[in-house]
Formats: sequence, C-alpha cells, structure tokens
Amino acid sequence: MKNMSPTRTPMKEAAPDIRNKNFSEVALGYTAEEAMTEAARCLGCKNHPCTDGCPVSVRIPEFLCLVAEGKFAEAYAVIRSTNSLPAVCGRVCPQETQCEGKCVRGIKGEPVAIGRLERFCADFARANATHGSLETKQEGPRVAVIGSGPAGLACAGDLAAAGCRVTVFEALHAAGGVLVYGIPEFRLPKSIVAHEVDNLRRAGVEFSCDTVIGRSMTVDELFADGYRAVFIGSGAGLPQFMNIPGEGLCGVYSANEYLTRVNLMKAYEENALTPIKRARRVAVIGGGNVAMDAARCAKRMGAEEVYIVYRRGEEEMPARREEIHHAKEEGIIFRLLTNPTAILDDGRGNVAGITVQKMELGEPDAGGRRRPVAIPGSEEDIAVEAVIEAVGTRPNPLLRMTTEGLTANRWGCIVVGEDGVTTEKDGVFAGGDAVTGAATVILAMGAGKAGAAAILDYIKNNP
Repeated sequence: MKNMSPTRTPMKEAAPDIRNKNFSEVALGYTAEEAMTEAARCLGCKNHPCTDGCPVSVRIPEFLCLVAEGKFAEAYAVIRSTNSLPAVCGRVCPQETQCEGKCVRGIKGEPVAIGRLERFCADFARANATHGSLETKQEGPRVAVIGSGPAGLACAGDLAAAGCRVTVFEALHAAGGVLVYGIPEFRLPKSIVAHEVDNLRRAGVEFSCDTVIGRSMTVDELFADGYRAVFIGSGAGLPQFMNIPGEGLCGVYSANEYLTRVNLMKAYEENALTPIKRARRVAVIGGGNVAMDAARCAKRMGAEEVYIVYRRGEEEMPARREEIHHAKEEGIIFRLLTNPTAILDDGRGNVAGITVQKMELGEPDAGGRRRPVAIPGSEEDIAVEAVIEAVGTRPNPLLRMTTEGLTANRWGCIVVGEDGVTTEKDGVFAGGDAVTGAATVILAMGAGKAGAAAILDYIKNNP
C-alpha cells in the first residue's frame, strides 16, 4: 500500500551537544521498518524523473519498490548495477538538487528520501555480507586509473565489470581520495569507504598506493608497461588562498591540509602521528561544504569558538542546507556578509586574529550571484588563534607537466573533447575534478562511468 504522507520519515541523529565533541557519525540511519515506510511513498512514476536527475542513472523506482516489499538485498543489487559506491552516495550526495529535486512527491510535500534509502540498502548489504554480483574474470586489456577518488573508483568498477584488468594508482597511502582525506568521519566513516574499496578488490581491481604518477612513473611509461588506456581521475587537491597579509603565519591552514591531518592522519587521536594546532578560537573562511566540514572538525578538536566567515549571505552559500543546519546546531558561529582582509600576527609569528570588513550585496556577477561590495569604514578585528582557508582548489599541475600532449585551461583543468572525457593525447581519458575543478562526489562518479565507456569503445576500435 502506498504511503501518501506529505512528509518524509525522519532519520534519527546524534544530539548536537554530544556529537560536536566526537567524530562518530551524526546521522544514524533508518531501521528496516522506517525504510519500508519511506520507500512506500514512491509513486512509481512512469517517466521516473528521479533517475533522470541521477548522474549515474540509478534505477530509483525499481529499488524503492523492492525496499517497500522488504527485499533489501535485491534492492542493493539494483543500485549496485549502476553505482559502485552506494554507501558513499547515500551519505554525501546532494540529493536535494539531483534525484530528490526531481521527485514528484516534492511538488506538494517533501520528496521521497532517496539518499537515505540508498544508504540503508548499502548498510544492510554490508551488515549481511551481501556484495552484489560484480565478480568477473579479468582477462581483458590492462587499463590504468590514476587517482582512487570517486571518479577513479567509478571508472575502475565499470572497467572491471567489463573484464578489463584494472590497476588504480593512488598517491597517498590509503585508497579513497577525497573520500578519505576530505570528508570527515562524522559524515562518512572511513570503514565504509574501505568496504566499498574492498568490493572493487573483490571484483578484480588492483590498487597501487604510495604511487605518484608523474614522479614514480609517467603516463608514457604506463603505456610502455602494457596498459592500453589511461584514465586520469586525480581530482583537484591543490588549495587556493586569498593572498591577504598574514597567510604565512603559524596557525594558518588550507582546508585541504587541515582536513587531511584530521581525517586521514587522525589528528584527533591522542597519539596521532601528525600535529595540528588545537586553538581555542578558529576562523574558517568560506561558505561551501568544505568550510562546514573544517568548522565542524575544529569544534570537535576542542575549539570553544568557531567562526564561519563568508562574504555573502546564507542564501548564497554553496554548502548543502543540511550541512549548514548541522553546523548551526553544533554551535558554529556564522559571520556572514563579512570578508577577511588580513590575518594578524601576535608578534611571534603566530595567528592573533583576523581583520574583516562588512559587505553588502550589489549587482549579480557573471555566475548570477549578487556581488559582495565592501562597506567603507566597517573594519573590525576578530580574535582567533587559527585560520582555515576553504576558498577553493585546483588540479595539481604535475600530471600535465610530465605528460606531453595534455593541455589545460586557465584554471589548470585538463582539456577534454565534446564527450567530456577524451583528452588530446591518444589513449588518455580524464574526468571528475581534474577536468571540472572542485565539484561533487556523484558528478565525479558520473564522469568516471563516462570515462570507462569511452575507454571500452576506444579499445574496441583500436585492437
């Protein structure tokens, strides 16, 4: 029987005043009964607009119908047929602007909680050792995938399913890319990423960590070693800065460095091998999801006051509404329409505060957002001991600098053809943040899948 409730089934969360002191997962997931109740809200639309809104084309009405019937393993198999990382996507994808944003139930109420149900199916499969049916014999051509983030993992999964012998090369010591170094444990437990990677290993994918392509070996050397094609999914891990006075002081971090130390190197543990400044007051500059992650991590690292400093208003913030809501619940202080102009020195080379200037919104800029305009005479200082800059990233230039035939645009992103993945160098394909600049996990996965399809077509036509 259909559930015609206009509101979605709520998901339990850890209490804000408890969770902001630990790194345990915030969202606690659905029970089986809650999942079946929520899935029954799906109308099974004939034209399935939700699937059209999914970058990896998950067969959403089909898996929701199975969940409503209590057939959780079958539902997981449907999801896994197009999505290599369902437990990840169910937690971090911006469903509100993709599948759920297209849901018909959202016209006169709340859309079906597709992301929560995807997460439930993946968690059920993990708890019950249900791995799906991706195991295949790898007897086909060898393909190299550079980077083990969402683009690389999605590409590797599809290539392995097609019988290719795939090796994923990862610069860091753990596979997962941004999923392990960038997204905090309380949003995406690392055990879940490891499980998804293990699923790919079971499907025949090999992982070579601590291998920096462009340093350990070049792309041309991969071809010489027998690889028929190469997919570049190396992401956009080069941080940008504001270029304001004081950025060289002790206590200034890029969000990438800060989150890597916390997430991958577990700086929050007492005997952590990587140091991090445990400041009483922290300013995080930026308004995206990375800024929210950094601010919430700083709070959990013991900071009493954590400020989000953003030059536009809340409506203009690119972060997900859910992340903004959680940050507010956890005590993060929002200083909006406020732009940092300098980082202050305590006289000993350490951060003593930031100077900020009040802003107001003027005419729209080229991207359609209203441009922030400084209000003269509105400067003030905010006392902090650490500053985290979350103002964007770019692709690392190492690969294109060591690979003849690869070109980049003015933002440092690899140039590709009309299909979005074919580079100017024969046999080399690229996708995800290395091509688009910093974007979402699911868009990177979509590019990885497109890359796999293009590689299979290339190998077929170049025997």
